Formats: sequence, C-alpha cells, structure tokens
Amino acid sequence: MEQVRRAVIDVGTNSIKLLVADVAGHDVRPVLEQSRQTRLGKGFYESHRLQPGPIASTARAVADFAEKARELQSASVRVIATSASRDALNASELTQAIEQASELKAEIISGEQEADWVFQGVTTDPGLAHEPLLLLDVGGGSTEFILGCGEHKHFRHSFHLGTVRLLEKMPHGDPPEPEELDACRKHLRAFLATEVRPKLAPAIEKERQAGQIQMVGTGGTATVLGCMEAKLEKFDRERLEATRLSLPRLHWHVQHLWSLTLQQRKHIAGLPENRADVILTGSAIYEAVMQEFQFPELRISTRGLRFAAVMQ
Repeated sequence: MEQVRRAVIDVGTNSIKLLVADVAGHDVRPVLEQSRQTRLGKGFYESHRLQPGPIASTARAVADFAEKARELQSASVRVIATSASRDALNASELTQAIEQASELKAEIISGEQEADWVFQGVTTDPGLAHEPLLLLDVGGGSTEFILGCGEHKHFRHSFHLGTVRLLEKMPHGDPPEPEELDACRKHLRAFLATEVRPKLAPAIEKERQAGQIQMVGTGGTATVLGCMEAKLEKFDRERLEATRLSLPRLHWHVQHLWSLTLQQRKHIAGLPENRADVILTGSAIYEAVMQEFQFPELRISTRGLRFAAVMQ
C-alpha cells in the first residue's frame, strides 16, 4: 500500500497538538509530534462562551502548526476540535479565527466520534489490538470511556469530566489544603457513581465474564503520569508504553502532587511546567476511575485520537 504523509491538528480544551505522520492503511509512523498549551477552555464553563484571548492564541497555534506540516510536505492538513468547541455557544468565532489564520476549516467532532477515534488510534498498537480494554482519554473538557476488544466496541461515551473543567469548578490554594483534595475526591466519587457507573458497569461486568480487562490511559494526562512514573525528561514512546502504574503508585502520585506548591510541581521530572496545574485534577480522575471500577493497574498509550484521524 502506498505511503502518504498527512497531518492532523487537534484543538483541545487545554492544548493544541500536531501529528505529522507517514500513513499506509493502519500503519502510522509519526514524523513530528508537538503540543502547545493555549487553554482554550479558560473562563469558559460559567458562560459557555470561548474567550477572545484563548481563541486568538489557539488560531495562532493552528497556523504555526499548519506551516510546519506544509514544510514537511504533508499531502493534507486536517484540523479537528473537541470538547470546549462542541459545547461553546460561540464556536463559529473559533472556526472563523482558525480559518482566517491558517486557511483551514476546523471540524468540530462529536463526543461519540472522538471516542471511536480514540479506540481506533490506540489499537494501532499491535500489543493492544486484540486485548479486552477499557480506554480512558482524560482531556481538558471531557473524558472518553471506551470498552472493547479488537474491532468490537461494547461501550463508548464522552462525559463532561475534564482537567480544566474540574480545575475551574473546584479551585484550590497553593499549596492545596488536604480538605481540598478530599472535596475533589468526593466530587469525583459522586460523579462516577451517578453519571458513569449506571452506563458503564453492566458492560464491564459482561466483558469481565470473558476474561481480564486492561485499563489503558491515552492523552496528555496519561502521558504525563507515565513520564513521572518512569522519570522521563523527554518523550520516549517505547518506555512510556512499557510503563505500568499500580493503584498504590497512582495514589502516591496524587497525594504527593496535591502536597506541593505550583512552583514545586514545576520541578518534578516528567511533568511539563505548563501542566503543573491541571495534573492535580487529571491524576485524581484516573485514581477515582481505577478505584470505582476496581482496576489494579493503568497502562499508557501514546496513540489515540490523532492516530485515527490521520488514517481517515
């Protein structure tokens, strides 16, 4: 099959990500992967309107990434937008700004489409292609839960649960007080019990009758957790995907992160400075899901949404 170089720019609630890859069918070979935080969801969740500053910085980031993709001779450049964009009352202001800055039209994809692509992207890894999996993609504004094996998905849903969304809902001190971590954990337990469990638990129970399910995290939060656990100073796909986080280790990371000031967190190996705030809520979400659904271990996948989008 002929190999084609393509690019995807993913406009998320917290950051903008670029993947340039050589693609032949389901074989995706990354050429360049970059990320820039623009915090598109900042100040969004009270009014459900994207703010002018984050819109402008997001449009600039898309234009810069599009230029890099063209320099690398990508045959196509695709822009996809997720949670904050699909929930925004003024999403057209964002898409117009992106088109004006980059001459590219942004596609706002549904939560279901996002979940489908996350699963398709993660299972391009031969080691996960035929295993029963619960995939969790914790983003800035939403979290996708996908349960399946191989080409068969038995559950997929996008929930209004994300790192930026939760950070804005439950602000904390610097350093956070123990009571603030307790309140965050209590909120997550209640959300999972009322919103997620009724939908997901029957599918998990049915899948577990056929064998053990592995929990796999993909997206920025999962990657950062893997980098911290492996003490990686720079991105290493092979080492990240070999990393396993037990529930006690994740619990340790949550306790440790929530005990430090923002400045102290910025010096943790494997934690990018611009994620030192959202890692608090991101780590707590993974911890809560593992506890609620009794998963002893978290695997990391560096593939996901963009890997699938670039194959389309």
